[in-house]
Amino acid sequence: MIGQEALSPLDGLAWWREHIVVLGVTLAVALLISAIGRRWARRLRKRARAAGDDAEGRRRRRSATIVGIVSTTGLVIAWFVFLLVVLDAIGVSVAPLLASAGVAGVALGFGAQSLVKDTISGMFIFIEGQYDVGDTVDLTTDTATVSGTIEFLNLRTTAIRQYDGSLSIVPNGTIQITNNRTRGWGRAVVDIRLALSEEAEQVRVMLEELFDEIADQPPLADWLRQRPEVLGVTQMTDVAQVLRVAAETVPSHRIDSERLLREKIVTRMGDRGVRVPPVTAMPGPQLGL
Repeated sequence: MIGQEALSPLDGLAWWREHIVVLGVTLAVALLISAIGRRWARRLRKRARAAGDDAEGRRRRRSATIVGIVSTTGLVIAWFVFLLVVLDAIGVSVAPLLASAGVAGVALGFGAQSLVKDTISGMFIFIEGQYDVGDTVDLTTDTATVSGTIEFLNLRTTAIRQYDGSLSIVPNGTIQITNNRTRGWGRAVVDIRLALSEEAEQVRVMLEELFDEIADQPPLADWLRQRPEVLGVTQMTDVAQVLRVAAETVPSHRIDSERLLREKIVTRMGDRGVRVPPVTAMPGPQLGL
């Protein structure tokens, strides 16, 4: 009879007494790992984004990457163990589930090859240290190039914060070329357009004087690895000559150095009356009468 098969309140109380300790411990461990792992990873990611290009900054970015991957892996394992404990407590045998995991893994490999490819690629990205949290990169994928700062990294995907603030999630298996702008050094290149009537040598001397003045001033003193130099005229057109300036910089401040150098050069050229080529107006729409 149904009434005889139903559990009595005493049976329910005995079940709780038998399993409450194991369930409570595994749940507490899973929650603790989730809270500590996420908070720890979030704190290290914040420090990595603010780190410089020296050895200490490189170490911080690597630490943030390792902690992020380890915390994500630990979180998955902890909650998986808790699920197994719950199934065992309610009378579901977990032995057949574990025994069939190998067969399910083979089926998953055939049915989700992209997932396996992403995971394997993520493992090699992490082991080889191609980039870390906080690095500025250009990732060329199967369809487009995504540029920005690494927000977080796991074995399947890479999250990039682009310059406009949008967050792009890139599957690791689709990455074909990685350009890391936070390793080693960078080169700031500034092209200056001069009128054909200007003497390039005189402009070069003027720029050398300018670079002597500003090379040791902050913030350029912190951004530059070498003093800027004038490479010479690199291009001639029918209305202009192009003079190129280059400077070796720390990798994360290449663009900043270009902007500041361009600003200083334009100001000095204006003060010295250096002529620039005329601006050709774009033809507007023709109105018929």
